[in-house]
Amino acid sequence: MEPNVREQRIDINGLTIHYYESATAEGQPDIPLVLLHGTGESAFDWNWVLPDLCSQYRVYAPSFPGAGESSKPNRAYSIDFLTRFVLDFLSALNLEQAILVGNSLGGLVSLRMALNYPEKVAALVLVDSAGLGPYVNPLLTQMTLPVYGEVAIAWSKLPVNAQLRVRARTTLMYANPQKAPDDWLAMQDKLTQTPGFLEATLSSLRALSNIFGQHIVLLDDLPQLTMPTLLIWGENDLILPKYQAQAAVKRIPQGQLSIIPQAGHLPQIEQPDLFLAALKPFLTRVYTEA
Repeated sequence: MEPNVREQRIDINGLTIHYYESATAEGQPDIPLVLLHGTGESAFDWNWVLPDLCSQYRVYAPSFPGAGESSKPNRAYSIDFLTRFVLDFLSALNLEQAILVGNSLGGLVSLRMALNYPEKVAALVLVDSAGLGPYVNPLLTQMTLPVYGEVAIAWSKLPVNAQLRVRARTTLMYANPQKAPDDWLAMQDKLTQTPGFLEATLSSLRALSNIFGQHIVLLDDLPQLTMPTLLIWGENDLILPKYQAQAAVKRIPQGQLSIIPQAGHLPQIEQPDLFLAALKPFLTRVYTEA
């Protein structure tokens, strides 16, 4: 772990939540960044940009309940539940406002926060976000079928099959799967065999979509966004295509879009330098105008 990043744990509504934070707030802007990961992922996904961000900003990156090293209760992981979790996370850390940076599922949850609790969201960054169009790769939506998803979980938990799951997931998530970081691959293998993780992942995937695609699409609500909003999108995203971002940004009053070349669904991992180059000027503008 980098010296300017530290790991923490906090109890929220009886659940132990694991998160990363910047080691010092001295000399950093008052409004923090809160980084929210995607389905089947964890706060670990931000490690490729965390050291840089933590050197300049107050940063918090939690693993959702059901993910990473956070508690994994046997329950439904609805979007309402996860949105409420973010609200409670901010409250537990005495954060009156935050800049939310959400990837995939984390993007949809961030968007819900911005629409339902705009006073809590100083600015919004949607990274290959769910909720901006019905299409999602059918290789994921088939997992939502009754029984099929449960059978896939049981199959994936066998050690040999866990590695096959990671390889298949890598092909979907990266523009260049051969360059997926070894640390990310090892974490995915570990998570696959962590009790409760795949069940929570399946539940959150079903909350997002069904066999026909995403069933929570908030395009018509985007004109209501009152805060500066940046969309960052991998040009080669195979899960949520870039045309969803291109259509969405036109509906956002203070919206702007940055397409990251040679990146898939996780541009913060695959192209961290380009990701930061897109994010930092936006943050400078937000802090200057705050």
